Amino acid sequence: MAEQKKYITSEELKTHNKKGDLWISIQGKVYDVSEWVKHHPGGDLPLLHLAGQDATDAFVAFHRGAAWQFLDKYSNGLHLKDYSVSEVSKDYRKLAYEFSKMGLFEKKGHGLFISICSMVAMLAATLYGVLYHDGAWLHFLCGCLMGFLWIQSGWIGHDSGHYQVMLTPKLNRFAQILSGNCLAGISIAWWKRNHNAHHIACNSLDHDPDLQHMPFFVVSSKFFNSLVSYYYDRTLKFDSFTRMLVKNQHWTFYPVMCLARINLFAQSIILLLSNKRVPYRYSEIIGVTVFWIWYPLLVSCLPNWSERVLFVLASFAVTGVQHVQFCLNHFSSPVYVGPPKGNDWFEKQTMGSLDIECSSWMDWFHGGLQFQIEHHLFPRLPRNQLRTIAPFVKDLCKKHDLPYNCASFLEANFMTIKTLRDAAMQARDLTNPAPKNLVWEAVNTHG
Repeated sequence: MAEQKKYITSEELKTHNKKGDLWISIQGKVYDVSEWVKHHPGGDLPLLHLAGQDATDAFVAFHRGAAWQFLDKYSNGLHLKDYSVSEVSKDYRKLAYEFSKMGLFEKKGHGLFISICSMVAMLAATLYGVLYHDGAWLHFLCGCLMGFLWIQSGWIGHDSGHYQVMLTPKLNRFAQILSGNCLAGISIAWWKRNHNAHHIACNSLDHDPDLQHMPFFVVSSKFFNSLVSYYYDRTLKFDSFTRMLVKNQHWTFYPVMCLARINLFAQSIILLLSNKRVPYRYSEIIGVTVFWIWYPLLVSCLPNWSERVLFVLASFAVTGVQHVQFCLNHFSSPVYVGPPKGNDWFEKQTMGSLDIECSSWMDWFHGGLQFQIEHHLFPRLPRNQLRTIAPFVKDLCKKHDLPYNCASFLEANFMTIKTLRDAAMQARDLTNPAPKNLVWEAVNTHG
């Protein structure tokens, strides 16, 4: 005789939403992942953010089909009594299945090979120019080449963190350390922790680290209330110093982006030296150490301090283009406060992202981020397939009356600056900001 199923309600599931007592539901079946969260390859934050909820859509987005076979070991024998699936989610899961059946997740193209060849060429040209030639302008151009090299290494690090770009997991790991830690000085462990939290909590002001840039920037006056960051585990204080910077953020945005790499260096080191769980901590530290040996040595080979400073600034400024690209995809999109919800995955990912219109010959420049909506919905999909699936995603958004936001690169810059300016103008109201903020938020903020 078959064992009778045991049920709990969604309200009961919500009570198991913290460390040590962490349950999730996938397709109506309940799993106790209280211990697994410590070993989860994607880090603890995705599970903590979706704790006590149905996480089916997020699971579909981030896991290969083979991952389903490992779920049973975490089952606690319970099922959701009131489990239901929205029409949007049904269509989303069906689309994911169709893409998998078409083999799109495995068709990675030759983009990686081309990127690696271009990176080798740029590194060789930079070394040759710095070590064997004189001239301030030539060395300035070498600094620019270094910046372009870092941009391409960033795309490889991004892709290899989402899916396997190499033949084996070990080679994939090697590509991550080489492209991120060794060549760019950025810990792939830090990037994965940050980026996974961003994907799960897309445009949540208190859960998405990609919107938490105080004291330099705020995208919403809700930050004026000194929100608690669940990524940094601290209060983001909107004090007088922050207000001073935010009041002019629409003017300082591009200059700060030119130096944004410094923050990535610092965040990488802070994580690697912290007591947080860091997979392969020692190889991560070794990789970052390699960068801080070869890059300063290369800079020291320049003939004088003015050329050294110019070289560093050029490499940072060029890479700043990539940091701007990161911001364009989300800064001007609707935001919300609170944890992500598992039952509106498709809606939150589409509303919180902005695609960038461009011709196919410019795909190398954007690294796949021009299809931000598609990437957020199907993060495991190789970037060369994003243009292929875009019409399907657009049709699905149209079917369910959901926004499919798209703008040119120039328009996206204007939209971002407008968002920053709107928040800056509110920050300048020192006399009675609260009433104005509430009215402005009611009119302009969604979610």
